[in-house]
Amino acid sequence: MNVQQDALSYDKVDRALERAYSDVRDLTEGQVAQVYPAMAGADPSLFGLCAVDLRGQVWERGDAEAGFGLMSTAKPFTFALVCAAIGAERARDEIGVNATGSEYNDVEPVLAAEGGRTNPMVNAGAIATCSRVPGADAAAQWAHLLDGLSAFAGRQLYVDEALYANVMATNVRNRELADALASKGALATSAADALEIYSKQSCVWTTAHDLAVMGATLANGGVNPITGVRVVPAHVVRPVIAVMMTSGLYEISGEWLYDVALPGKTGLGGGIVTVAPGRLGLGGFSPLLDEAANTVRGARAHAEIAEALGLGLF
Repeated sequence: MNVQQDALSYDKVDRALERAYSDVRDLTEGQVAQVYPAMAGADPSLFGLCAVDLRGQVWERGDAEAGFGLMSTAKPFTFALVCAAIGAERARDEIGVNATGSEYNDVEPVLAAEGGRTNPMVNAGAIATCSRVPGADAAAQWAHLLDGLSAFAGRQLYVDEALYANVMATNVRNRELADALASKGALATSAADALEIYSKQSCVWTTAHDLAVMGATLANGGVNPITGVRVVPAHVVRPVIAVMMTSGLYEISGEWLYDVALPGKTGLGGGIVTVAPGRLGLGGFSPLLDEAANTVRGARAHAEIAEALGLGLF
């Protein structure tokens, strides 16, 4: 992927964030996720925005440093690391890249597809992706993945142990997905190991600032604009942002693409990351979620910022 820096003025980005933050912060639509006790207690008033451009400039509004579980916003970055390790073509052949047309945790697409292939942005495909993280065992795989996610963020990340305990105690649907994937020969490790890695990545503690840096790293062709470290080769960025565009917001991915025309990914923790290739990354956080488990304030603010700055790819 060729990246050409298209600089936006500091003031223009600052105004766009300020306007979006002001327009969206008082929305009360959506509900805090009740799946895990550690998430159910999140303050519904929290709302943060961050933008990071290819020069490493940072813009923030609101609760951009508030912590939350990475959850599904980890998926594109784990997929990028796996593509770097095994190749994007092999990843496509083994994991799949097409939208399922079903809910993010539905087991039926796994059972219906040849080889259990779905895509790396839904839970089943993400579990299959995690099974392909390099490492001789689950401990080595996790060390590799945490190092990679930390390199994307430009700082050392860690697992929130309370959230991880919640996830492992109530992971019924994801266990079903892992078992279904194993029955279809879709995992490179045991179902238990794949589920452990997947669950840990979901519980990495992060911020809207982190997501903006991670998104900017993809926007910058795999180089973190804050640290200058190449996290993944440039050639894996295009396949990653392609699956973000088609499946990153689950059932409303088509509407997001129609309206915003940028790759994005949301997570149950209330995070959202949006990538404007060659320009900047956007991070957002608000725990109020819509019916498709997407952050309401975060998604609307990112859409407004993209419109104000003319970031849409089309």
